[in-house]
Amino acid sequence: MEHVLMPIAIFGSFGTTLYFFTKVLTDYILKKKMIDKGFVNEESQSIFKDYSAENKYSSLKWGLIAFFSGISLILMDYLDVRPDSTLPYGIFAVALSLGFLIYYFLVKKFTK
Repeated sequence: MEHVLMPIAIFGSFGTTLYFFTKVLTDYILKKKMIDKGFVNEESQSIFKDYSAENKYSSLKWGLIAFFSGISLILMDYLDVRPDSTLPYGIFAVALSLGFLIYYFLVKKFTK
C-alpha cells in the first residue's frame, strides 16, 4: 500500500507547493502592474488590504496547538495502552481542544 501512497503524497505536496507559490507570485505581479499603471483608486484599495493585520494572534494559536499536541504525545508515551485502543486518539483530541480553548479565552481577554 505504501508503494502507491508515497508517490501520491510526494507529487501532491509538490503540486500544492507549486500552486501556492505561483499564486502568490502572480498576485504580486498583478498588484505591482496595477499600481504602476495607475489603476488603484479608492474603490480598488480593498485588493491591497493586509489580511495578516486582522489576526495578530496567529502565532499564539499555532504555538498553543503545537505545545498541547506535544504534551499529549509525551503523555501517550508514558501510558501503557493496548495497540488496538482508541485512547491515544482521545488524548490527542482533548489536548488539541484544550489548546484551542485556551487560545480563544486569551484572545477574548486581549481584545477587550
